[in-house]
Amino acid sequence: MNKEKARNFLSKKEQEEVINAIKVAEKNTSGEIRVHIEYDNESNEEDRTLELFKKLEMHQTKDRNAVLFHFCISEKSLAIYGDKGIHGYVKQEYWNNLRDEMIQHFKESKFKEGLVNAILKTGEKLKNYFPYQEDDKNELSDEISFS
Repeated sequence: MNKEKARNFLSKKEQEEVINAIKVAEKNTSGEIRVHIEYDNESNEEDRTLELFKKLEMHQTKDRNAVLFHFCISEKSLAIYGDKGIHGYVKQEYWNNLRDEMIQHFKESKFKEGLVNAILKTGEKLKNYFPYQEDDKNELSDEISFS
């Protein structure tokens, strides 16, 4: 039931736009970007985000350069987690500022716009440290995951 609530949070068209933003962003970088939306979360936000990061096997990218956007609807919480390879270059302040921008969109009920904007900015940022390579493989699904 809650998984369906999470799945219906964005319309099909909005989901397609988010997935397209991931594909566009990943054309700039060898980094990997995922979005996870859940309806309910009884865990600590940080612990849950790390748990999802591992469950989605995002820690297994070749360059440890994956980023997870995690949103919990009922808790109105939002977390962005960049793996070890990224964290050495992109400091927490950047992710905090990006999260704050997303929150501004979310406060106006512009959830898709907030996600798309943040995803595209992430692709641009990662391009500086992990540029797209001709032989780049898409190591993770671009689909939104739900729980």
